[in-house]
Amino acid sequence: MRNFKLMILAAGYGKRMKNLTKHVPKPLLRIQNTTLLTNAIYFFKNLGCDKFIINSHYMHDMIENYINLNHSKENINLLYEPEILDTGGAIKNAKEYFESENILITNSDIYWTKNNIQDVKNFIDKIHQCESYYLLLSSKKNTIGIDRLNGDFVIENNYVKRWEEGKPTFFYSGLQILNPKIFYNIEDIKFSVNMIWDELILQKKLKAKVLKTKLIHVGDIKTFNNIIS
Repeated sequence: MRNFKLMILAAGYGKRMKNLTKHVPKPLLRIQNTTLLTNAIYFFKNLGCDKFIINSHYMHDMIENYINLNHSKENINLLYEPEILDTGGAIKNAKEYFESENILITNSDIYWTKNNIQDVKNFIDKIHQCESYYLLLSSKKNTIGIDRLNGDFVIENNYVKRWEEGKPTFFYSGLQILNPKIFYNIEDIKFSVNMIWDELILQKKLKAKVLKTKLIHVGDIKTFNNIIS
C-alpha cells in the first residue's frame, strides 16, 4: 500500500464518559492495556500511515505530554485549538498539513481490532482515487456501542443519503476520506462536518463502503465498561 496521512480527532470533552473524563481526556482512556489514542496510531501505522495530525482542546497538555512520552518516534503533528472548532472546523484548520493530498480522518473513540484490518485496507485503497469524500459505514448488527434505532445513512444507487425510517440502518464508523479542495468555498471557522456531508448528499456525490467486521465504538461509559469487564 502507498503511504497516507491520518488525522485523529481528539479535541472533544467526552462528556458521555461521565466521571471517567473528569481528569483524563477520552483519547487517553485505557482499553486492553493501551489507550484509544495509541490503538489508533499503531493500527494505522501498520497499514502505511507515515504522518499523523492530532487536534486537541480538552486537557490538551495531557495529550501533548502523552505523545511526547510514548510516540516521539512517530511523525506526529499536534494541533492545539484554543477554541474548539467542531469536526469540520478542526479538519479545515489542519488542511495545511495535508499538502493538497487526500487524507484519512478517524474519530478517537473507535477501538480498532485485528478483525478490522482487511476492511480498513480496502477502504484506504480509495484514498488516492477519492475526488471529494468517502465514508466508511457500519451496519447496525456489526456495531458495538450504538444502541439507537435510527441510523445515520442509507446507501442507494451507490450514493449515500440520510437515513429514513424503514430503511436499512447504517452508522458512521468514524472513518472518512476527504479531498482538501472541499474547503475551498467554506468561509466558516467553526462548523460540523455534517454540513459538508449534507451538501454532498444534495449533489449526489457522497459515497461509502460498508464494514464487514464488528466495529467497537466507545461512545459512552456503558460501552467502555462492557469492553473492559
